[in-house]
Order: sequence, then C-alpha cells, then structure tokens
Amino acid sequence: MNKLLTIAKNTFIETLRQPIYGIIIVAALLLLFVSPSVAMYTMSDDNKLLRELALSTLFLTSLFVAIFSASGAVAKELENKTITTVLSKPVQRPIFIIAKFLGVAAAVVLAHYICTVGLLMAIRHGVLETVNDTHDWTVLGAAGVAVIAVFLLSAFFNYAYEWRFLSTAMVLAGIFATFAIVFLAFIDRHWQFNPAENGINTVDVYGSVLLLLAAIIIVALAIALSARFNIVVTLSACIGIFLLGLVSDYAFGRFAEKELWARIGRYIIPNLQIFWISDAIYEGSEVPLKYIAISASYALCYTAGILALAIALFQRRQVG
Repeated sequence: MNKLLTIAKNTFIETLRQPIYGIIIVAALLLLFVSPSVAMYTMSDDNKLLRELALSTLFLTSLFVAIFSASGAVAKELENKTITTVLSKPVQRPIFIIAKFLGVAAAVVLAHYICTVGLLMAIRHGVLETVNDTHDWTVLGAAGVAVIAVFLLSAFFNYAYEWRFLSTAMVLAGIFATFAIVFLAFIDRHWQFNPAENGINTVDVYGSVLLLLAAIIIVALAIALSARFNIVVTLSACIGIFLLGLVSDYAFGRFAEKELWARIGRYIIPNLQIFWISDAIYEGSEVPLKYIAISASYALCYTAGILALAIALFQRRQVG
C-alpha cells in the first residue's frame, strides 16, 4: 500500500506540473467566463444555451486533461528508462499500473472540480437578456477574490519556499474554489443571506458528475494504451475512441441487431453519450439518482475491465 500511494502521489504531482495541464484549465475558465456573453445572441432561451455551452466546455476540458495527462504517464517512464529503477525496488507491475491510474485520475478530478465551480458560477451569473438585467457582482466578486488570492499566494510560496508555481496554483485554486462556491451557496446576487435563491441547479451538478465518470474511463484507456504504445499512438487512439464514443448509438447501435461488427463495436467502444444530458436540460426534465447510479456502475465496470487489460498488456512488456 505504501508503494501504491507513493507512486500515485508522485504521478499526481508530476501531472500538475505539466504546462499543458494548467493551460487547458486556464483556457476552460476563460471560455466559461465569456460564455454568458456568447449565449446572449440566440432567438430562444439563452440560459439553456449557456448551460449547454458550459457543460460542453467542461466535457472537453476534462477529456483533454485526461488524454494528455494519462497518455504519457507510462510511456514517458518507458522512454526515459526510469521505470527500471521503480520496478527494481521491487514494485509489482499491477501496483505500478494502478498507482499511475490513481495519480492521473486524482489530477483529472481536481481539474474537473475547478472547472465545475467555474461552470456553476457562469450559470449562476446567467445571460443578460435585456437592458434591465445587471451583472451578478456577487459571482464576479467571489471569482475575482479567488483568482487574486491564488496568484498572490502561489507567487509568495514560489519566492519564499521555491514551490512550483503551477502545481501550487492548481491546489490553491481547488481550495479557494471551494470557499467561493460555499459563499455563493448562501449569498444571493443582492449580497443577502438567501440559500433558496443561490442559483445552483441540481441538474448541472449531476451533469458534471456524469462527465467526470466519462473522463475517468478515458484515463484508464490512456493508461492501458500507454503501457504498450508511445505517446503519439496513445493520443491518436484516445481521441479516435473518444469521437466514436460520442456517436456510439449512431455508429453501432442502429446496426447492432443485424451486424456482428456493430455488436462488437458497441461493447468494446465506451458509449460516452450516456454521460451527456443536454436533452434533459432543453426539455427541463429531472435527472433521477437512479440514472446516476447506473451510469456510475457502467463507468466502474468499464474502468475495471480496461485496467485489467492494461495490467495484462504490461505484464509481458520488455522494460530493460
């Protein structure tokens, strides 16, 4: 267990230190910041479009973080030959694969959580549909204080203790995001204590949870592929499987009753459409907890199967 936690911790820290990790999160937060302005030019319900845009941004952010972070988790160790040092401790190969998965998954959860808070803030602010609508200065104030605090504290720790700026900023962002969303859960747009009007919708939270489950599947898939292939092949395969997973019902489902290849593809390729609930948003319907539980069970079983395959592929991999 100590070896597992040590490797997972090191993987988590190394993932946070990757420049691409911070770039994707910052880009996603900027897109969420401008999304209320982008969604105001529709002829229908602007706020529904805002919610779909925000969830789409969150979906792509988590998946790209998962793909880019996990694809090099094992492949870089193989290319740099550092894996020979690790496995000579000795560390069992299944422990190594599971630890890598847990470390990258923890980094993906952190990124997803930070962006989820940004999503809830954007939806809480809403679209200024008429000239009489005003900005939600409670949201803007909470977000501004969090960003300034993260930047100043990260710079201070980097100067005083030589902590890595990026990884420190990501951890602090998760902490101050929690403070901000808890504050907004109790304070309304008029700076009054009014939890009933906090603007946080349960469907949006459920949608975020489902998208996180999809990202965890991609993490496991990238770990499995990187156990046998280099980073370029792993990235290409993950992106291809991701695109097929988004159109699984169209590509395989309609042919599954008649064609064998469609049935095989339907079971092999993860169906990522089940984690996307834009229809429920447009129809204004509720998402029951039973659906979340079934989707979580699907993601758990699929992730466990992929990790078992990753361990089997890595068992006979020549690392010397």
